Amino acid sequence: MQILEDKIREICQNLNIPSDYEAQYGLSIQYEESDLVEIGQDIYNRTQYLSSEAAVSWNTMRTKAYEEGIQLDIVSAFRSVSKQRSIIERKLRQGQSIESILKASAAPGYSEHHTGRAIDISTPGCEPLDEEFELTEAFRWLMQNASTYSFTLSYPRGNSGGVAYEPWHWAYCE
Repeated sequence: MQILEDKIREICQNLNIPSDYEAQYGLSIQYEESDLVEIGQDIYNRTQYLSSEAAVSWNTMRTKAYEEGIQLDIVSAFRSVSKQRSIIERKLRQGQSIESILKASAAPGYSEHHTGRAIDISTPGCEPLDEEFELTEAFRWLMQNASTYSFTLSYPRGNSGGVAYEPWHWAYCE
C-alpha cells in the first residue's frame, strides 16, 4: 500500500497539487477497485463499471426509480487514477488553475470514483454535471430514497472539505 500512496503523491506533486491537499480538502487516498462489473452504457454510450455490491444496489435503485416514473442515467462511474490524472491535465492545458480544478475534481488517487462505488447521475432534460440537477424530480427522489439502497450524496452544500456542491455525485456506502 505504501508503494501506491507514494505513487499517488508523486503524481500529485507533478501536477503541482498542494502538499497539504489531504488536510485542506478532508479527502484521503482511495484505492482502485479491480473487481468491477459492467452496469451498462452511460449517456455518452461508454460502458461503465462499478464494484459488484454497488452495481447490484445501483441496478435495484434505478429499477425502482423507473417504476416510480423517474429516469436515472449514468454520466460516469468507475474512473482509474490514470483517467483522473488525464482529466486534471486536460483542465490545466485549458488554462484552469489547479486551485479551481481541485474545487470541482478530486486529485488523482483521491476520487471516490476509483473505488467503483461512486456514480454521477443525470436525468433527461438536465445538463450533466450541473447544479440544476438539484431542481429535478430525479434529485428529489434520490434525496428521499437513495439511502434505502446505501447511496449517499457525497458533496452536499457546505461540505467540510470545501469541495464544490455536486448534487449528481452519489456513493455507495456499504
